[in-house]
Amino acid sequence: KLPHPRKQTMAIRYWLQAARPRTLPLALSGALLGSLLASLQHRTNAAVTLLCAATAAALQVFGNLANDYGDARSGADSPLRQGPERMVASGRISPAAMRFGLILSALSCILLGTALLAAALPVLCSGWQSWLFWLLAGTASLAAAYCYTAGSKPYGYIGLGDLAVFVFFGLLSVCGSEFLHTGRLNPASLTPAAAMGLWCCMILNLNNMRDINSDLRAGKHTVAARLRLPRAKCYHTALATTAALLWCAWLPVCFHGAPLYAFQTALAAASLTHLYFLKKAQSPSELDKLLPQWSAAVLLWVAALWLCR
Repeated sequence: KLPHPRKQTMAIRYWLQAARPRTLPLALSGALLGSLLASLQHRTNAAVTLLCAATAAALQVFGNLANDYGDARSGADSPLRQGPERMVASGRISPAAMRFGLILSALSCILLGTALLAAALPVLCSGWQSWLFWLLAGTASLAAAYCYTAGSKPYGYIGLGDLAVFVFFGLLSVCGSEFLHTGRLNPASLTPAAAMGLWCCMILNLNNMRDINSDLRAGKHTVAARLRLPRAKCYHTALATTAALLWCAWLPVCFHGAPLYAFQTALAAASLTHLYFLKKAQSPSELDKLLPQWSAAVLLWVAALWLCR
């Protein structure tokens, strides 16, 4: 007997909520920035760009599902938690169903990642060492996404999430995407990659500032939870300021004249506006509103760089 169409629709809606589409702009930004850096060297490949973005999005969805599952299992998603409803903790999706969903999501990451390597590596190099390196990098990305909150000893609960985000969403995402186009590591790309990593840390910090009270009750000691809200805001300001300085150091390398001044002005305006609203935000709901806004701003920044390259 087929389920009622309305129940099917509701189930799809719950899975979409668990996937958290509002986080996808951030996942796409790093991959697209790496492709932009390759484009500036006239070494871009459309298929590699598309597959880099798709793989990054799939990894983000896998990480979101693992986070939903892991936080429900540990008790971090208690009724005290603010923000969007979590599907396992609310009973919308059972733990068993989420585990099956994680397997399917991991398989999609593996298939997309393999397709990406098949499109990029034969053009760049034919050695098995390159395949082995990137397969290990993909495995590490999957493991990091799962172990953040769902592992036996989740590193997100001891305050290492920020470091992981900086490495995987910044350095690996940007420099890795560029390498899959060009076949080489460009030391100059570390500057925009680090800036992107710090912006991604800002998103995580906003999420963790929102959840300070519920995280502490669940024994989840994120950087924000350890600092408490006033000092977590200072930490956030330091992230934003350092990222802006890194962008300002990199922009003159690729842009000149009016485009350079326009980017510098937009960077200052976006950063100061964001920090102004952060200073005003006191409640978890106000902090939660800043999450999709800054995530969209990061993607718009990368899109603008693409248009003016």
